[in-house]
Amino acid sequence: MAFEDVQAELGLLLTQMENERRPEDRHEIYLVVMRKLNELRAYGMPLPQDLVELEQNLEKEFEAEQRGDAT
Repeated sequence: MAFEDVQAELGLLLTQMENERRPEDRHEIYLVVMRKLNELRAYGMPLPQDLVELEQNLEKEFEAEQRGDAT
């Protein structure tokens, strides 16, 4: 998959995320972002820093939820 294709898919995902702010969507968004970043990693492509940070922030939120912490 070309880098431009991945960028376009991620752009669509972010637009969708902005339009549909439901709490349960965060898990789906996380899985899609993680999958796309893993594709980029597999092809040795550069990673968009904002998406890396989004992935990390969502991971932290989910871990806190599992521990029972309030965020």
